Amino acid sequence: MSEVSTENQERNPRGIPKAPFIADVADFLGPDPSPENALKEFQAALAKYRYMDHNLAQRRRGLEEKIPDIKKTLAMVEFLQERREEKSAVKGEEDLEDDVLDDDTNASKPLTTTFELNDTLYAEAELEDTDTVYLWLGANVMLAYKLPAAVSLLRSKLEAAQNSLASVIEDLEFLREQITVMEVNTARVYNWDVKRRRELREREAQEGKSETKVG
Repeated sequence: MSEVSTENQERNPRGIPKAPFIADVADFLGPDPSPENALKEFQAALAKYRYMDHNLAQRRRGLEEKIPDIKKTLAMVEFLQERREEKSAVKGEEDLEDDVLDDDTNASKPLTTTFELNDTLYAEAELEDTDTVYLWLGANVMLAYKLPAAVSLLRSKLEAAQNSLASVIEDLEFLREQITVMEVNTARVYNWDVKRRRELREREAQEGKSETKVG
């Protein structure tokens, strides 16, 4: 009997082995068929594929929650950077008309926002003019970044997370195809074995009748 080995199997870009499709069960099992062993191998392969599918599904959910947070943070930091650039431009132009420096100018107004204290509790705050932001990096680690550096970091993190999500979705689709193939293989071997056993019983019954007549 041929074995379902993953060593020489074709793999996807992330190294997940492709399940072999058993087109001819009799040829796959060979002259001394052992359907029980084949079915055990198929179940082991299915268990591995389903384990990977479960882990990747969890990773997908994590990325789908993480990406909107990165986008929101990036949008806020970009807003702060644009606001600071506007302020610098206004202050740097000495020959501007007096009304340009009027208190109604958006860049000169104090920035008021709300921030989350708890799941359902928010507070209002006025932000000081600053060129530095603090970003959570995970594992209870927060670092200070200048606005341009923060924008660059967040953009790279967003791109990496989006690329990871695309790869995870591709892997999940690939895995589900392999699971389907292994389920089909299992059904084909099981049905082949049922048919073979029935034919053996019928043959034995016929031989038994023949022996009775001869006797």
